[in-house]
Amino acid sequence: MGLFGALRLPREILFGSGQRRALGAVAAKSGRRALVCTDERFAATPSFAEMMADLRASGIEALVHDQVLPDVPSDTVITCVEAARPFAPDMVIGIGGGSCLDMAKCAALLLTHGGVLTDYYGEFKVPGAVLPIIAVPTTAGTGSEVTPVAVISDPVRTLKVGISSPHLIATAAICDPDLTLTCPPGLTAIAGADALTHAIEAFTAVRRAGSATLPQQHVFIGKSALTDHYALLAVRLLGRSLETAVKDGGNADARADVMLAAMAAGCAFGTAGTAAAHAIQYPVGALTHTAHGLGVACVLPYVMAYNRSSSLAEMAEIGTALGLADGNVEKRAQGAIDTVRRLFAAIGIAPTLAKLGLAEDKLDWTAEQAISIDRLIKNNPRPFDIEGMKTLLRAAYNGDMAGAAA
Repeated sequence: MGLFGALRLPREILFGSGQRRALGAVAAKSGRRALVCTDERFAATPSFAEMMADLRASGIEALVHDQVLPDVPSDTVITCVEAARPFAPDMVIGIGGGSCLDMAKCAALLLTHGGVLTDYYGEFKVPGAVLPIIAVPTTAGTGSEVTPVAVISDPVRTLKVGISSPHLIATAAICDPDLTLTCPPGLTAIAGADALTHAIEAFTAVRRAGSATLPQQHVFIGKSALTDHYALLAVRLLGRSLETAVKDGGNADARADVMLAAMAAGCAFGTAGTAAAHAIQYPVGALTHTAHGLGVACVLPYVMAYNRSSSLAEMAEIGTALGLADGNVEKRAQGAIDTVRRLFAAIGIAPTLAKLGLAEDKLDWTAEQAISIDRLIKNNPRPFDIEGMKTLLRAAYNGDMAGAAA
């Protein structure tokens, strides 16, 4: 295949200590009325008050919706939009973790195009541009500040659902690692592990022929030269700093590395897509009610072992990015898997699906659900059938790395 690359990113990305103070100036480019989506905890912080004062100083009136809940229940989006519609915002600003950013995307979508969220489930269902979105993450993990995806919880469905469209990419992303300094160790670990999973799955995703129609017909198009660059940057930064950020939350350099890595991983998977670890997490998360990042990280080493034979060169490059300088390609590939396992153990990620709380009698149902998520499974470098998925999940349940590679 010839050299091919594709990226879809915000118009403006700002990264660095203190960049939150640019919010007013950035927002002023989009109008004078802003709907601000955040959660109750962050709304009570001095940092949030500072940002609201900055908006006022820039001549922007803000309507604050501070009731964002984890995983964005779909009915809460309706509540937010109904309250905001009479205000007629010119833009939507999401400030907080991934759920706050996803709420902002969904609110901008419905305020612009109307209808209900179910109208937009899946890929390329958004008919056109939405209200400008400004994303200000306060955690370092989801990468939602730069991706075309919003994930919500639909009470009618067992699994969480996604809306994927380039129109949902934020106009501007403002990433200030100072906002993560108070993030507790457990959340730092789960979010950072999520980011590493994004990076590794994007880097090992299927590489497709770079036809002119591919990016116009699919949101996730597989790995490319451009997504590879961001994925490896994320792996390198997380490999050197995630454990430090978890164990020494006041380390500003480590916090900056992890936030930049989360953003870079978002830049990679927002175009390349993710794969089997994310497909498995959808049913696992529905059954165990555990955090998304914890679920994908729990199964990632097993998925890497399963994919090793089909992604040997990529696994070796991941090993190099993680600091493994010695050994041939096969040794560095295996070393990458071992290093990820050690890192996740050091920061408290559950090592097996059993430890995560998945019931053994739900393994076959989980396999059936996971393999049905075609947009992710087709992105995996090694093909799956149902028996292969069942074998992988059994290995992940028992902690059998050799069984996962079979």
